[in-house]
Amino acid sequence: MAIFTANQQRIANKIDSSSELSNWRDWKWHLKHSIKTIDKFEELTGIKFSADEKKQLEETKGKFPLSITPYYLSLIKKENFRNDPIYKQSFLDNRELKVTAYEMGDPLSEDTDSPVPGITHRYPDRVLFHVSNVCAMYCRHCTRKRKVGDKDFVPGKSQIEIGLDYIRKTPQVRDVLLSGGDPFLLSDDYLDWILTELEKIEHVQVVRIGTRTPVVLPYRITENLVNMLKKHHPLWINTHFNHPREITSSSKEALRKLADAGIPLGNQSVLLADVNDCPRIMKDLVHKLVANRVRPYYLYQCDLSEGLSHFRTPVGKGIEIIESLIGHTSGFAVPTYVIDAPGGGGKIPVMPNYIISWSTNRVILRNYEGVITSYKEPDNYSPTTCNRDCENCNLELDLQEGYEENAIGIEKLLSDYDEAISLVPSDNERIQRRGDNNNGQE
Repeated sequence: MAIFTANQQRIANKIDSSSELSNWRDWKWHLKHSIKTIDKFEELTGIKFSADEKKQLEETKGKFPLSITPYYLSLIKKENFRNDPIYKQSFLDNRELKVTAYEMGDPLSEDTDSPVPGITHRYPDRVLFHVSNVCAMYCRHCTRKRKVGDKDFVPGKSQIEIGLDYIRKTPQVRDVLLSGGDPFLLSDDYLDWILTELEKIEHVQVVRIGTRTPVVLPYRITENLVNMLKKHHPLWINTHFNHPREITSSSKEALRKLADAGIPLGNQSVLLADVNDCPRIMKDLVHKLVANRVRPYYLYQCDLSEGLSHFRTPVGKGIEIIESLIGHTSGFAVPTYVIDAPGGGGKIPVMPNYIISWSTNRVILRNYEGVITSYKEPDNYSPTTCNRDCENCNLELDLQEGYEENAIGIEKLLSDYDEAISLVPSDNERIQRRGDNNNGQE
């Protein structure tokens, strides 16, 4: 059972002196009393800003609104709030108004890759399904500031049906990620309806849900919600812890309920300057996550969204952190460090290089300690050439429900059955000159 801190008791009494502390466990109470003004923030925390700073903060709020749950607010340490990771992720910063030339409203081109409203289809076999713009808290580092925070919106059933219909008509989609906003800010019944409709689509094999409620509003993980989710296996949930201080008795209880329901849990952290850009912090975070049955999934380089330049670190900092984890902790505790490519290129893994050199029959490797070793490759390996003549292949290809897709990208160049020898951008000037020089002749 969650233990209330003195700070939580104080905040609860200041919000509503007539309410009982049991309301603190009511997630709807937290949403009703979310902190959305600077004055309320000052009143509840005891933190005071100068008139000049307050004026600048109001400017920031005018562009990127403020909303913090009382629960998350209670985690801020007033004594050193300027350096507090909870404060930095949740409260306004004047630097958000600094928009550099390379920052974008939609850096990942999610809207460009949207065939119908609410759907982003970037990868061949999976789609992102935006089912809500409502969040429990407006994270200051949010990559979707253009949608989340500027306006709260829950698509009606008619718009959700458009997305469902696209998935029904696109048989290559085997994986659907419900995102937003936060899907757990929908009512249990509405989310149950969406999951039920997805369950009816034969080619959808797995559904994932991205949520930050275990971090900023753990009381949303109710017994009713969990019992509803249990009906819809296979279901995966990814959450978003960025700092060890976010893992509290309440968040642990929320994670326990989800894990006990048989739902695999993953975590996606964002690398944030002056918040978690430290090998010691990240190692402690991943250790606390796996101790609570959450597997570290991704460590994201901060996106090129507007107003986030003060959060971004050099890529080398992420490499340093991964270097400090590989070999120094359990393999399943090491996330994949990725850059979500601007322009919609998708997630690109950026990891330390452990191959030093490579010859025709030997690979030279180094380990986490700096030990250099060699791996002897086989002298008599007979490669299996794939020409798509599956009937005469010596591999066991009875995959039951397996299926094939046409190869794209690097996979296409590696395949034996496709004649492509290079991938050429459509606006390549050299290729255009070839066409011009041919003068229409073959």
